Amino acid sequence: MSNDPLLKYREQHQHRLNYMPWLYWTLKPKHRAWAEAWQAEYQAYLMDMETVEIGKNCFISPLAHIFAEPGRHIRIGDNSFIAADCTLHGPLEIGNEVAINHHCILDGGKAGIKLHNQVRIAAYSHLYAFDHGMDIQRPIYQQAVTSKGIEIGQDVWLGAHVGIKDGIKIGAHAVVGMHSMVTKNVEDCAVVAGNPARLIRYRNK
Repeated sequence: MSNDPLLKYREQHQHRLNYMPWLYWTLKPKHRAWAEAWQAEYQAYLMDMETVEIGKNCFISPLAHIFAEPGRHIRIGDNSFIAADCTLHGPLEIGNEVAINHHCILDGGKAGIKLHNQVRIAAYSHLYAFDHGMDIQRPIYQQAVTSKGIEIGQDVWLGAHVGIKDGIKIGAHAVVGMHSMVTKNVEDCAVVAGNPARLIRYRNK
């Protein structure tokens, strides 16, 4: 770390943005200049190293782990952010104005994960678009792996520590409560919570 007070302040400011990326869009012009240059350099590196497509005005933390080898493309829409310590493995289709907060895991398996516009995913949520068989005659690691995919509708909010299993579709405007495990499809505008997640009410009724 530098001994220059201004550089030390910038390093701490970058660290804050890594974990609270929504602050990126509220930066004053003097900070926005270096932050945009920092992001442009990192996003160019990421797109060069992985099969990643990044939209306009995004924030991608350099402390996130993003893997998109050929055949596992990741697309990130405009005005979206990915915070520190997330692990993303394609195929993933991430819409516009999507927020993926710190320590989330999204693994697209073979079928992929699709996040529609304005999805908000709170910290420590896990989405796995694959599953193992459980035949007792064979060890788990030798079981066939299946993948059906996961789809999260527009304006969905997943609370902290939510788990989504393979094959699930969550309808638009739904909310999933903190620490819930979603094992069945969720209707539009539904509020669900629990393990397994159950209907609490509807936002529009």
